[in-house]
Amino acid sequence: MGGLFGTDGMRGRVNEYPMLPDMVLRLGLAAGSHFRKKEKRRHKVVVGKDTRLSGYIFETALTAGLCASGMDVYQVGPLPTPAIAFLTRNMRADFGVVISASHNHFQDNGIKFFDGDGYKLPDSVEDKIADMVLDQRWRWDLPPAGEVGRAARISDAPGRYIVSIKNSFPAQLTLDGLRVVIDCANGAAYKVAPLALEELGAEVLPLGVNPDGLNINHLCGSLHPELTAEHLKSRRADLGIALDGDGDRVILVDENGVVLDGDQIMAICAQDLLNREELPGRKLAATVMSNLALDLFMADRGGELVRCRVGDRYVVESMRGQDIALGGEKSGHIIFRDHGTTGDGLLAALQVLRIMRESGKPLSELAGILRLLPQVLVNVPVREKKPLEDCPGIQLAVAEAEERLSGRGRVFLRYSGTESLLRVMLEGEREEVVRGLAGRVEEAVRAELGAQALSPSGSG
Repeated sequence: MGGLFGTDGMRGRVNEYPMLPDMVLRLGLAAGSHFRKKEKRRHKVVVGKDTRLSGYIFETALTAGLCASGMDVYQVGPLPTPAIAFLTRNMRADFGVVISASHNHFQDNGIKFFDGDGYKLPDSVEDKIADMVLDQRWRWDLPPAGEVGRAARISDAPGRYIVSIKNSFPAQLTLDGLRVVIDCANGAAYKVAPLALEELGAEVLPLGVNPDGLNINHLCGSLHPELTAEHLKSRRADLGIALDGDGDRVILVDENGVVLDGDQIMAICAQDLLNREELPGRKLAATVMSNLALDLFMADRGGELVRCRVGDRYVVESMRGQDIALGGEKSGHIIFRDHGTTGDGLLAALQVLRIMRESGKPLSELAGILRLLPQVLVNVPVREKKPLEDCPGIQLAVAEAEERLSGRGRVFLRYSGTESLLRVMLEGEREEVVRGLAGRVEEAVRAELGAQALSPSGSG
């Protein structure tokens, strides 16, 4: 891939490699060339974005490349990533594109693709597209002048997505009488998410719905659920929903102001599907970063937690390959295969609201079925992503930590796919022990890779 694509498409600092206008134009040429079929017909692609100021740059550059390659471009403006996946299928497009850097701040942007069925592209297809982009001598098989693409704005796209979201909620149920705080992170869901909840009957208290191009994810949204919790408690709401900038992940807050992560949301939804006998093979898919408690939760119910690489597209690949109905990530990507093809924060929140309505239980009671083990995650900046097996000091620190945990915890290290960070995760039965061991591994990483570490960013 030549470093062009990470775990979730191409991403980087605006006006720095690879997020440069000429690179994105070539990306449009490459993607259009790959997906344009040989048969004589019009080919189309859906292009959406979040609310970043730089979206104007990359939407224009990408559209130019796509049209030059012979694709008709349907621009839908700011909409959540899962909306683009849905619209790609709904409009029978050849593929879809999202211009977003997800939970990153406005200085970054990115490009990610969906195939015609609404699924993120596998590594092999991204490799082919990257090869075309990076080869400066690549000879484009461009169509003649009369067969280049057209570009058009689709004004009813938000309404189509809202209808699809509401169809995932039982027709006989409403949200009447529920007060809901929703933080849209000044991002792509700022219009559609509050409106969908209102149309289902909820009293909606919106936050992060005034994007200015620069404030996306700034001290709000799923990375800062404390803002949602603060407003929930002051307004005595029943539920808090915190989305990220492109609306594909969610963190919930219960009626007491307690923050629930993706693992807890998955447990609630898995229990519901088990009760309804709608969890095939009694399997749940999650990444290697999910809490060990989720393994124990599924095992106690005669089920299995299927682990995969970090990244919601790898969760989806596992789900498709093993016929798994529910999966997700600790960070809040939750995928319901019966309702969508990628993580959808609003969809996940509606499923939890449905369970609350049908059971008559508050969120705090539902969440009580999963007791998280203490978990510490340390993000360590690194100068280079050196293979960890070539770092003896780090390997020794990890071995010592694992010996101390005695099989009743985990140590997991991985490089970020989008940033120059090494993520150090430890979990075990006693938080003070876990924190101490995490500190020692962190010191080893800093000594070996010459990095200055950050503070622990989370604990179960």
